[in-house]
Amino acid sequence: MSRIEKRDTKTSIVREIKTQATILGGFVALIWTVEILDLLLFGGALNAYGIRPHSIIGLRGIIFAPFLHGGLAHVAANTIPFLTLGWLVMLRETSDFFVVTAVTMLVSGLGTWLFGSPNSIHIGASGLVFGCLGFLLLRGYFERSVTAILFSLIVGAFYGGLVWGVLPLQFGISWQGHLFGFIGGGLAARLLSRRKRSHS
Repeated sequence: MSRIEKRDTKTSIVREIKTQATILGGFVALIWTVEILDLLLFGGALNAYGIRPHSIIGLRGIIFAPFLHGGLAHVAANTIPFLTLGWLVMLRETSDFFVVTAVTMLVSGLGTWLFGSPNSIHIGASGLVFGCLGFLLLRGYFERSVTAILFSLIVGAFYGGLVWGVLPLQFGISWQGHLFGFIGGGLAARLLSRRKRSHS
């Protein structure tokens, strides 16, 4: 590889990292901004726009719930794993993040709406966190490539413990959002693996 080609490759990598940082940083900034405004101006009233299971109006929460939280501690708890796992999703292709996010929001939201308690409201970005986790863990299975399998194993070694969050072990935690978020991430892994195989 020539010096010019190396420089162009380095420039391309730097540009891609900046793009990824902008996307993830913008997403997190939006979540924090919404929560701070909700606390300061609305007294937490925006949480009513979360997912309300079995209620037609509650379907709007599929779009709004990931941006709503039950306080700054709730946002903080989701921020680091979202940034870490979200970036790992982007590591091969930045566009994968948008597919995983869209599929996860839909599957997690609908699953929560169908199986959640009728009198509950579900909020938070943890469904997206579990979607990223499901995608990263199952991508190796669906792609069947050595690189993807090794990557899934590494992610499992560091973040596999989060999987317990899909079980109803703690009161007040939306395990439905976690479970169906994980399933949504797995579906995204299957969809993307098929697309990549068809283009190879």
